[in-house]
Amino acid sequence: MTTQDLTKGYEAGPVVDGISLTVSAGQRLGIIGENGRGKTTLLRLLAGDLTPDQGTVTRHGSLSLVQQEMPFHQGETVGDLLSEALRESRDALSELDGAAEPFDEQRYTEALAHAESIEAWDAERRADIALKALDADHDKATELARLSVGQRYRVRLACLLAERADVLLLDEPTNHLDAGALTFLTERLRQHHGVVVLVSHDRTLLDDVCTQLLDLDPTPDGEVHLHGGGYRAFKEAKRAERQRWEQRFAQEEAEHDELAGKVERAQSRLKDNWRPPKGAFKHKRSTRAANKMRNVARRLEELDDQRVDAPPPPLRFTPPELEASGDLLHATPLEVPGRVTLTEPISLSAGEKLLVVGPNGAGKSTLLNVLAGRITPAQGTVHHVGKVALLAQESVFENEEATARQLCPEAEELGLLTGTDLARPVARLSTGQRRRLELAILLSGSPHVLLLDEPTNHLSIALVDELTEALRQTRAAVAVATHDRRMRTDFGSWRSVTLDSPSRSHETSVASEVGPLLSTGRCAR
Repeated sequence: MTTQDLTKGYEAGPVVDGISLTVSAGQRLGIIGENGRGKTTLLRLLAGDLTPDQGTVTRHGSLSLVQQEMPFHQGETVGDLLSEALRESRDALSELDGAAEPFDEQRYTEALAHAESIEAWDAERRADIALKALDADHDKATELARLSVGQRYRVRLACLLAERADVLLLDEPTNHLDAGALTFLTERLRQHHGVVVLVSHDRTLLDDVCTQLLDLDPTPDGEVHLHGGGYRAFKEAKRAERQRWEQRFAQEEAEHDELAGKVERAQSRLKDNWRPPKGAFKHKRSTRAANKMRNVARRLEELDDQRVDAPPPPLRFTPPELEASGDLLHATPLEVPGRVTLTEPISLSAGEKLLVVGPNGAGKSTLLNVLAGRITPAQGTVHHVGKVALLAQESVFENEEATARQLCPEAEELGLLTGTDLARPVARLSTGQRRRLELAILLSGSPHVLLLDEPTNHLSIALVDELTEALRQTRAAVAVATHDRRMRTDFGSWRSVTLDSPSRSHETSVASEVGPLLSTGRCAR
């Protein structure tokens, strides 16, 4: 797959700007950058889902795009998705049978070659393995509308992985995956025979899978750069690059000011009819002064042509000081039938941290909703002191046409959105920017207890690092449910509660029962 001068822009300007690259079979390219830098836009351009304003994309072979959001049609079932994923393999085998009776040698040879190229005989087995590995082997008649967001995502991801497309494009594929599913995805991508291009905040996945990283954040020369060596090596290289950029800009700024001062002083002396002292060679001295001014002016012009732009100030998360004291939350043993059973009480005081762990379907989201007071348990009670705030895995904004500033002007002070982003309607924000806005709304209410369900979903890697440190330092009580392997390692010293998976027959969507779990109408004040 090759791109040449690929460009795509919206009202505020280009999002993808002049990208040229080649990704060959066996290469696995990770796309990284801040939220809103155009990562998802680039994937959609590569997939042909968007038309570029300029430039071209050349693809070879079949292609599958795994999007962050998985739309579905009313009445669509798990079996419908599986049938679509297996359609090419089933058609290839049907064509092979048709060419065998009556036998048509040319048709049979072509059909056999195609079936072998897509490993059609193994498609059903691949699908079964992927569905089981991703905890997505639901009854084929199950309607997608009856599944949670995470369950739907895993079904579709399994189906797309079973297709064995030549070009596999994935946008945040680790969202909604537990430890076992993450291991399977990692191995599946490492073994992929064709091209893999993925956008991910999962630092472990980038290290384990990617052969190169494409950085969409600003650079001194204005070009996007490819990096090898995994995410950890990239992070150090990026830090050093930023330091060199700042130093170069400061040096060139100082040199510019010095040269501009010399030109200004020389021009002033000439305009004041300055003349050299009486004596010999006064004409030469006058000529030398004018020549010197022209030389300095030329050096200034050359410097201005080569100067780097000022490094744009990066978004830096500045968490608010959350004041809390004493005992803040206490839950007795709880039960929501078929969803979650908590056999031990939970208590959280100011500054205490809790990690909620367990496989998909174990009830982590349900437990956080119970602790937040969004779901009433059949048995047990929850007592709060102070404000409790819940960040759900996925949320809905009540007014998509409102600007981000109308919903939460504090987002800029918190370093979560720029002034330009705040002026946009919510509907025009990227998925990651919407997630940033949700986080800003939650924090602006000065909660005493933070309940965070998969908080790394859709966020940039830089913000995940900053959020991790903020959660370590805050005086609020914190409970986090996450499958992010790096975050779980970072929070390894926290107290934890482990949930076991209930029977699948009782699985339903938490969101469908309790509605929006985070008030997104405006900032709480």
